[in-house]
Amino acid sequence: MNDFSPASAALLVAQPLTSHAFAPYGTVIEAPTGEGRPINGGNAQRFDLLGDLQLDAEGGRPMLALFRAQARRFPHEVSEMERHALGSQTFVPLGDRRFVIVVARAGEAPTSAQQLAAFVTDGRQGVVLAPGTWHHALLAVDAGDFVVIERAGGGVDCDVCLLRQSGSVQF
Repeated sequence: MNDFSPASAALLVAQPLTSHAFAPYGTVIEAPTGEGRPINGGNAQRFDLLGDLQLDAEGGRPMLALFRAQARRFPHEVSEMERHALGSQTFVPLGDRRFVIVVARAGEAPTSAQQLAAFVTDGRQGVVLAPGTWHHALLAVDAGDFVVIERAGGGVDCDVCLLRQSGSVQF
């Protein structure tokens, strides 16, 4: 296990979440600008955000869950990461709920905090983590409910790695 010492740990400063900066890790979900297509007799606008959540590998199926998260304290130690190699994982806040997402590119497991990136949402944004993207567990800034869409199927699709050099994330 890592001994966490804020004075010696690498510091990750979470940057504001943008589609461009987050692209290597997945997709940002946010209310689109412009016009959607009218539905329900013109009483609503529909915006199709993402056509394939990549949840069907090896017989998988979509699972809709609700995570009720407690607010975390920051700076927060980052000493382990996880990934879901067979499917994406989506986090969408219900209401105005900020969260920090710490990620590393898909592939070999990260070994130190220097290989990580951190983003903070504006409270109305969600993310879709691409299959295989390494990420920290949900780090809610604001306590509350989050809708999570992920792959369900036979076997557990969650790999966990411990960082040899932990870090601390703040925003």
